[in-house]
Amino acid sequence: MCKNKATIFAFFSVVRNASFYLGSNVNLICSNELRSEVMYVLWNIDLKYKRCSIAHNNDGQSEDSCNDGKSLRYTPTAVYLHIPNFSNDDVGVYRCETVYRGGADAHMINVEITAPPSISAWLEWKGNKMVAVCKAERGKPAASISWSHLENSSSLETWSGSDGFFTVESHLELPENMDPKNLSCTVRHPYWEEEKTLVPKFTATRLHFTMMCICIVVIIIAVLAGILFFAKKKLRCCGVAGR
Repeated sequence: MCKNKATIFAFFSVVRNASFYLGSNVNLICSNELRSEVMYVLWNIDLKYKRCSIAHNNDGQSEDSCNDGKSLRYTPTAVYLHIPNFSNDDVGVYRCETVYRGGADAHMINVEITAPPSISAWLEWKGNKMVAVCKAERGKPAASISWSHLENSSSLETWSGSDGFFTVESHLELPENMDPKNLSCTVRHPYWEEEKTLVPKFTATRLHFTMMCICIVVIIIAVLAGILFFAKKKLRCCGVAGR
């Protein structure tokens, strides 16, 4: 049986790193030997949530404990593992052992994912200061953000979720005399061939919230002014009555 040959080597002749795009179809090559020469192929796969193996020999015996769409495929000049619709669940360490007539190969491949972030930009008020925000959410690796306006310093915050995806958020405080129409942020990521440029604006929700806050402040000021006015008027009346 295939499982009786689970470990052939105590070393790996080839160790490499590889990263693939989210949603792509991936082929991991284990050996460039002719199919007719290959006697046995075994992939031991360590993923985040499971360990599994896929194997096949020239007697027609095979095993697949992964059961997630991965499969062994052959061409006249290569043997490879096919991973359809590559996702974050496929990230891990792939160890391959191949025995062929006249020799053997052992490969270890550290497999990562390249996933594009969701991007957005907006304007908001913090106290009496207008702040521009540019955000690149759930990308891998982390995106980079830069601003077209370089006179003011910006703050950058990066954090990752439990699944390893990164979110980057940059804040830029705007000077009072600056027109935000002249401001843009640029987001760069390995997934894209070209950088993405965004112009931050007040969104309908944020604008409504800002106007609501302004109205509340105006109402509070008006109420306090009214209370103060009537309090002064009452004091004057009491002063006149006491004479």
